[in-house]
Amino acid sequence: MESKVLIFMMFLMLINPVSSTDVQANPSTNATLPCNASVAGGHIDVSLIKVDWIKNGSAIASFGEAATQIEEGFSWDTTDFINGDFSVTILKASLSLQGVYECTVNYNSSLLFSSNVTFTILAPPSLSVPQQWVVLEKEAHIECRASGFYPSLVSFTWTRDGQEIKHPDQVEGELALDGYYTAVSNLTVFPSREDQNMTFSCRVAHSGDYQELNFHLNITYLPSVRLSAVASPSKDVPLTLYCDVESFYPEEISVSWYQNGSALPELPVSDQNPDGTFKTRRYFTLSSEQRQQRGGVECAVNQPGVGYSVSEAADLDQLDPLDESPVLNKSAKASVAMMSISIVLVFLLCFGFSWRRRDEKQKSLTVSGVILPPRVVVGQKGRVTVSIEGRRVDRVQTVWFLNDTPICDTSLTETSKSNFNCLYNPLTTIHLPYGLTLTCPVTEKGPLLTSRGERGYYKLHTDGPLHSSRNGTQHLVSALTFIPQISLHKGAVFKCQVSYVNKDRIVEERVSEKFTILSPPEVSDIQLAETQNDSDVISMTVRASHFHPDVITFRWFCQGGELSPVASQASSSPRPNSEGFFSASSQCKLPRSELEKGSTKVWVSVHHMALKQPVTRETRGFIKRPCVSEIVSSNYSSNETSILGCEITDFYPPNISVTWLKLREGEEDDREEEVIEGGELWGPIQTNPRLFRLTATLDRRATHQEKKDRRGGIICRVEHCSLDEPIERKWKYGDIVAPSIPPSISVCWSSEGVGVFSLLLRGGHPKVKLLWTAGGATLTTLTSSETEEIGDDGQRELKSVCAMERSTNLLNPTNKKQERRKNGHAIRTNDAVTDPDTEGIEYIDEKPDEGNADMDRNVETTSEGDEDSDKETEDDPSALYINKVNVRRGPRENDRARLRVCLEITHPALKLPVYRTWTEPNEEISSTA
Repeated sequence: MESKVLIFMMFLMLINPVSSTDVQANPSTNATLPCNASVAGGHIDVSLIKVDWIKNGSAIASFGEAATQIEEGFSWDTTDFINGDFSVTILKASLSLQGVYECTVNYNSSLLFSSNVTFTILAPPSLSVPQQWVVLEKEAHIECRASGFYPSLVSFTWTRDGQEIKHPDQVEGELALDGYYTAVSNLTVFPSREDQNMTFSCRVAHSGDYQELNFHLNITYLPSVRLSAVASPSKDVPLTLYCDVESFYPEEISVSWYQNGSALPELPVSDQNPDGTFKTRRYFTLSSEQRQQRGGVECAVNQPGVGYSVSEAADLDQLDPLDESPVLNKSAKASVAMMSISIVLVFLLCFGFSWRRRDEKQKSLTVSGVILPPRVVVGQKGRVTVSIEGRRVDRVQTVWFLNDTPICDTSLTETSKSNFNCLYNPLTTIHLPYGLTLTCPVTEKGPLLTSRGERGYYKLHTDGPLHSSRNGTQHLVSALTFIPQISLHKGAVFKCQVSYVNKDRIVEERVSEKFTILSPPEVSDIQLAETQNDSDVISMTVRASHFHPDVITFRWFCQGGELSPVASQASSSPRPNSEGFFSASSQCKLPRSELEKGSTKVWVSVHHMALKQPVTRETRGFIKRPCVSEIVSSNYSSNETSILGCEITDFYPPNISVTWLKLREGEEDDREEEVIEGGELWGPIQTNPRLFRLTATLDRRATHQEKKDRRGGIICRVEHCSLDEPIERKWKYGDIVAPSIPPSISVCWSSEGVGVFSLLLRGGHPKVKLLWTAGGATLTTLTSSETEEIGDDGQRELKSVCAMERSTNLLNPTNKKQERRKNGHAIRTNDAVTDPDTEGIEYIDEKPDEGNADMDRNVETTSEGDEDSDKETEDDPSALYINKVNVRRGPRENDRARLRVCLEITHPALKLPVYRTWTEPNEEISSTA
């Protein structure tokens, strides 16, 4: 006994007992803390092992004879202990898990190994450059932000077109609330025209790694502004001002008008210069009252990314000087007299040209206002018209505008290139003599509003000219048909300009009033559901969507009177969506007992100005939302068919739809590919007066490619009247699937008394874990051999083989060898499993007498292979390791315990391990006794 202790202590002295390791990991990833030890001889008895992981004095994980425990957020595989691997894995690494971890391994109550592992988080920074707008030849500060990194030290470098423009700047980051660090570096630039297309880069070095962000500067060219006034013949008429804005970039600007500090409204058209900049002229007409106020006027231009305006101001006295009342002296009076004589002479001369005045009188026109349709509804054609009367209507042309933007005809599908080249010109109709008209055709693919890039449907209609009176007056109607869109026409006005052919002067201009665009609501069915905090109260919800304007009313009724809604979004001015439409919902509640009777009728009336009649939705009875379980998979051992099942419970009414869909294989998005036929529904089965349950199943044999790739999957989609959206449950081929396990272990014996036990498992994911044990009253762990192949049906097959020899003597671990040679032939794994006729192998059932005699001989004696035989088999990789199993004798000398061989099968899909056991028959023991 003392010699054994000394030998064991010498083995422990050969082991390095202490080590230190540093481990780093990114946030939310798994990190393994290593702890590996070995003993002399290479074989570890797990029952003698005690492992402890400690951090800051607190136990993280422990393993020993008493119990095995591990804290939440950590994991380890105890089956690897036999190989000397005691590592722990941190699940979803975070800053709170940083620190020094100590691993202590004791073997047979003596310290075998100890290590310290320092775990830290390594989080790379994310980069952003929030401000990229700068002003040409003005000092600008570009900021590069690095955020979400750890540890705190980073270094910034700036480059322009690959050339370094700022030396590396090392910065200590600031700690954020989430525990990570942020840092900022600034670059001062004076942008020139050459910087317009240059690539700038912000590079950040962190813990030996680099992050780089490339960007381009958006350079703003400031405009030159010139303010002028259009000369007018009288001081009592409106005054038109215009503002020339030139040499600016980009095109998007806003021009504001001010009079005496008060803002005046205005809208856009700009042209592009040959050098790539833009120019525009903006007009604003002062009313007679505004003109009489006098004072200063100002034109201010704003550009995106520029924090100030470029403007020019002028005084109306300079732009529009008033005539002063002169004080007449004698000479002035003489001048007035001479002027009067001149006027008389001029009057006499003009009398000879009176025929011109007559012609001008004939050209006078009477133009009506713009007539709007009574209702403007989204998606329905509307029509605006202008009526024109005069003696020369046959030479009149009209141009239509939306706000101040010319409208192009988009109703035509073909373009005549030879016809005035009107592809991008305003929609113009020319009225020729003798009642003929010529409309410039424009393709439907052309832009509607060139300044905004938007399009719509527009078509011009012209009726006339018609003779309407005896004095030769003609009548003409110009109309524009359009399809209303909220994005184009909300808050807009139509404008019609009337002029003569080949004349630039606008004779008349008419502007419509602003009109309201209507869109009737789309009303859902009434959805019923249990109230979250009170199952005896049922909430009823109705939703209206896609309506405009935002004023809508919900009224709830039941048999006997009107109900009061408990929740409504109709009166809270809901915000429009991206298309400009509104949505609202209303909710009402009733006791469950009233609805479960099935006779109480509840309805809701939805009122909106776009509806000629209110929309009504009604319900009768109770609806309950189904509960859908996750998809469960199982296999048939006979034909390897996979069965997928999904439980659907607690729903009402019983009408329900279940669809199975296949996911595309190998794609990250796993989009649906096809509907799978062959699903079955078991039910619905009534469990309560108002509750049902259902089981949906799908029998399916996976293809060889699915088994190989472990990609793609199946969706179970459940649709019910209580659901706004279907409920979906996904199952992927890579998910956990239990293997097919045979009912018993296969056994065969050699002529020398060596038993070969085997088991063949099919399918399953992930791979199963197997543990062979054998003995009498107590069991000992055995060494086995596993081989994995793909069967003819494309399914994985795992073969596990364990060979053993019985003995009643205590075994010395130093006498165990990896292989054993019997009758000149090693016991080979593949032979023992697949070929029972191999030399030296036979089934125990085939020769019971001879086999039992061999067993008795092995109980009496233990055969040790000679050294040369052992050395020869060690070089053979296919040789099977032969375990020696000690079967202790009973109380009487001639009695011995029955041999038991037990295989433990562990798999994540199995809630408990599965065991397969072979026990030596009683008659075998009695015959050998």
